[in-house]
Amino acid sequence: MADPAAPQSNASAVTPKAVETATPAASDTSTATMVAISAATPEVSAAPRIKEKRPTQRACDEKNEKGKVCCGHLKRWYGYPPEIEQWIGKKAEIYRCEFCQTLYKPDLAEMPHSYTLRY
Repeated sequence: MADPAAPQSNASAVTPKAVETATPAASDTSTATMVAISAATPEVSAAPRIKEKRPTQRACDEKNEKGKVCCGHLKRWYGYPPEIEQWIGKKAEIYRCEFCQTLYKPDLAEMPHSYTLRY
């Protein structure tokens, strides 16, 4: 058990500036509201990693910064957001890695899996 008389770490210490921003004065409420709103809005991310899926490819072949292959399962992504539609195209057949979220477009030489009858 920790000694109550021992000095505490600086991680839990609150600086006067942090207290000042946490509790703004009455005249600064509009500024504090604007800061809170701008902090809550997500930033627009850069273009996602998009690769072309090879025929019969089922696992991700993306390498991380250490050179290790991801090997995540490629899953069909149906409900992608409009930002992704802007990069890939409308009503595209998109696959996404379950671990690193790399996007894969299907090979154009391959028959599409959408809107086809298979018997």
